[in-house]
Amino acid sequence: MDFTMPEKIKAITGMIDEFVDRELIPMEREFMNKTFREMLPVLREKRKMVKQMELWAPNHPKEYGGMGLSLVEHAYVSESLGRTPLGHYVFGCQAPDAGNIEILYKYGTEEQKEKWLRPLIAGDIRSCFSMTEIEMPGSNPVMMDTTAVKDGKDYVINGQKWYTSSSDGAAFAIVMALTNPEAAPYLRTSMIIVPTNTPGFIQVRNIPVMGEAGTDYTGHGEIAYRNCRVPQTNLLGPEGHAFVIAQERLGPGRIHHCMRWLGICKRSFDLMCYRASKRIIQPDGKTLGTKQIIQSWIAECAAEIQAARLMTLHAAWKIEEFGVKEAREDIALIKFFVANVMQHVVDRALQVHGGLGMTDDIIIAFYYRHERAARIYDGADEVHKVTVARRILREYEGREIR
Repeated sequence: MDFTMPEKIKAITGMIDEFVDRELIPMEREFMNKTFREMLPVLREKRKMVKQMELWAPNHPKEYGGMGLSLVEHAYVSESLGRTPLGHYVFGCQAPDAGNIEILYKYGTEEQKEKWLRPLIAGDIRSCFSMTEIEMPGSNPVMMDTTAVKDGKDYVINGQKWYTSSSDGAAFAIVMALTNPEAAPYLRTSMIIVPTNTPGFIQVRNIPVMGEAGTDYTGHGEIAYRNCRVPQTNLLGPEGHAFVIAQERLGPGRIHHCMRWLGICKRSFDLMCYRASKRIIQPDGKTLGTKQIIQSWIAECAAEIQAARLMTLHAAWKIEEFGVKEAREDIALIKFFVANVMQHVVDRALQVHGGLGMTDDIIIAFYYRHERAARIYDGADEVHKVTVARRILREYEGREIR
């Protein structure tokens, strides 16, 4: 793999970096002190500006209004956008819509694409992905209690979901539900499109996370499905193939997550270095040891960020060249490795800022609160580590190493 950034992507990321610095970072103080719903009018204006610059929906298909960037190309873009929590939303490539767009594009019927995919890519509507259940491990998409039972030409859905992120204000959910309970474990569940105005789709609450209950796009919804009836034509892909579709969705999705986390690393690292370069040191030299410790942290963080970036770009390249299945080990490795690098960099940046780092006067405390979940969602660190280790150990079965 050639890690040289293509000239086209250099130009694109240069424009994005300038826009982020000029238009979005100055809005962060307001963003942290208002609800997302209160921010929507100004965010819509920023989105119009992005569309006028022809930088809208960078990773989505051209025929639906996106830029059509490849996974590797979008990885670079995602890092630039990740420097601010507003970046991906303003440029129309935010989760969970990005993942839903990918599977709608690949598995949706023509009718589903016209009704849901086209307005989703245009940014006219939002969506959510309803998989995780309260009593089941969210890292295992095989284990589901929510059922979708056929009744005439409909599915009737019953169950309880939570962490259905961005459900507040979404036009539809893609729901994973048990449709074939007697089938093999990986063929029991299906994905079904459920408009959120369907009777029986009940938004119970936005779950408070680290003391905050977000609104609109930033909410994490708990959803009750109570005899929620939708037509069988809302089935996304073949019946019983939710696990397969979810795996295809999660592979590229983890590239997007990891490069966004690297954008967070870059922003936190820049703030840390700026703070360290301006920090007042006592003239008697008593704090010399502290200065050297901070210099050591900076070197460690620089190395970790570079390693995480190269690992992620390699995984993206491997997905493009060989497919998600062949890259599954690389995908699992970056999921826990990059998440932990981000946690380490953000923690060090906060420490260097001292009391200021604990406040919302700068963005670091926001990252500290909201990105701790990176080591949990899409599969906890422990799950990915065990899975990778088992695959590695299988390669040594029956071999003799001298």
